[in-house]
Parts: sequence; structure tokens; C-alpha cells
Amino acid sequence: MTGSGVSSGSGVSSGGRAGAVAGWCRRVGRYVSGSYTPVPSLVFAAAWAYGVTGLFAALDPLVTRWRPGAGTAVAAVTVFADLLLMRALDDVRDLGYDRRFNPGRPLASGAVRVRDLGVLYAVGSLAVLALNAVRPWQVAVLGVQLGYGVIVVAAHCRSGRPSGDRLLVNLLVSLPAPVLLHAYLYAGYLHEAGHRAGRPGLVAVTVAVLAAGHAELAKNLTRTPRPGERTYAAALGLRGTAALALAAPALSAALLAARSEAPPAWTPAAVLPLAVPAVAGYRFLRGRTRWPPAAPALHLLLAFAGYAALGLAR
Repeated sequence: MTGSGVSSGSGVSSGGRAGAVAGWCRRVGRYVSGSYTPVPSLVFAAAWAYGVTGLFAALDPLVTRWRPGAGTAVAAVTVFADLLLMRALDDVRDLGYDRRFNPGRPLASGAVRVRDLGVLYAVGSLAVLALNAVRPWQVAVLGVQLGYGVIVVAAHCRSGRPSGDRLLVNLLVSLPAPVLLHAYLYAGYLHEAGHRAGRPGLVAVTVAVLAAGHAELAKNLTRTPRPGERTYAAALGLRGTAALALAAPALSAALLAARSEAPPAWTPAAVLPLAVPAVAGYRFLRGRTRWPPAAPALHLLLAFAGYAALGLAR
């Protein structure tokens, strides 16, 4: 009798845990499908990892030949997972805003809970660190980045600072996260190439950050924001924001073209992606209400492709 009771209780407990895990998996699955669609997100992450690694090779005067290897594939998977974790943190931080302006998002709609995303972040962080365990420098950089993200969001949730409406301050506070992700890719590149860190790596990170800055400035640019809608135009003005959104990729491409070690015939790979923000900017300045929504991501994808092409041309 006693043995039977213990067995039954154990079975209920195990069944309860299994049910809780299954429920969490379903909720996280709904979150991923609604906030981080896997196929396009994986394509973007792979383009980022291969492109920026190629960028390091394109600007490295010591390189005579670069080809992506197994380490680059691991980096692509890591970037995919890391961007998902950063998205989860952003959604937690912006929950109040999304409930007003983006109520269909999984967290804002209640399809997933903040606690679920906390577990996702913890499990995902351990997974990406384990994936890179054979390379201590990359693990260290990832650990700093993942920890920094938690600190920023925890400080915001506790004190409300910086306010989500202060976009320029938030941009500066959030900037270390992508910079550290590029530093992770640089550490992997140096490991594969057998080189030491140097100025070309800093130039490459600057090129990539400027290119991404265009997407950040342009993605919410509108002439007629809804009351309370966040847009950089509130601080910089409409034309000022548009000018910066166009200047950032232009500076990025100019710096890349000037410092690239690839043969001169490959220079168009550095500048052709500028066609996308140029056309989008022309349409917006001619009276379009919002910046074309697909243009910032398309520009980044083309820029990453250009970086990879320049690296392969070495």
C-alpha cells in the first residue's frame, strides 16, 4: 500500500513536470513564430555571421585567402540564437509600449509570459555558451554581452530608466550589445586566421555598426506618428533623422571602400547596397508617409553579401 502510494505520487509529479515543460514549449513556440520567424531569421543570422566574418578578412592586410569554415557555421547558429535572446529582452522592456501600439505581439497579447521568456533566456544563454565552449575568448565575449543585456533590462524594469521614449539614450545604452556580438565574430575570425587583434578589426566593427545604424534610424521613420509612437524624429526632426539615416550607410560604404584590401574591381560590392536606402530616401523625401518598411533589412542583407564577396575576393 505504502509503496503503491509513493509510486502514484511520483507519477503525478513527473506528469506535472512534463506537462509544465510541454506548456512552456508551446508558449515559446508561439512566441518564436510570432516575434522571430525562424526561416527568415536564420537567413539573416547566417548573412550576418558570414558577412561580417568576411568583412574582417576584407580589411585585414595579413590575409591572402579567406574561406568560411566550420567555425563560421557555429557562429551563424550562435548569432541566430543570440538575436532571439536579444529580441526576448527587448520585448520584455517594451511590454507596456507594445500593449498600446503592437497588441498582436505574443508577449503583449498574453500568448507567452515574461517568466517564459526568462527561462528561454537562461536556457538559451547556457546553450550558446556551451556551443562555443572550445573557444574561451568567444565564450567570454558572449558572456559579457548576455550579462549586459540582463543588467540593462533589469534596471529598466526596476526603475523605468532610461525611459523608452528617450530613443537616443536607449540607442547609446543598447549599442554595446551589437558591438559585443561583432567582437564575438572577430574573436572567432582571429582564432581561425591565427592573427592578433588590430586596428582593421576596429574599422570593420565601425563599418558594420554604421550600416546597422541606418536600419535603427529608418525603421520607424514617419511623417504622421500616432500619439505616443516612438520615432527618432521627435528628437532629431524629420529631415534630421532622414539625413542621418542616409549618412550612416554612406559613411559605412565609404570607409569600407577606402580600407578594403580586396582587388579594386570588387569595390562595387561595397557601394551597391547603397541603392536601397537611396531609393527609399528619395521616395520618403518626395512625400511618402513612412519609410519603406522592407528597405532597412534589405540594405543590411545586401551589405552582408557585399562583405562576404569582398572577403572571398582576397
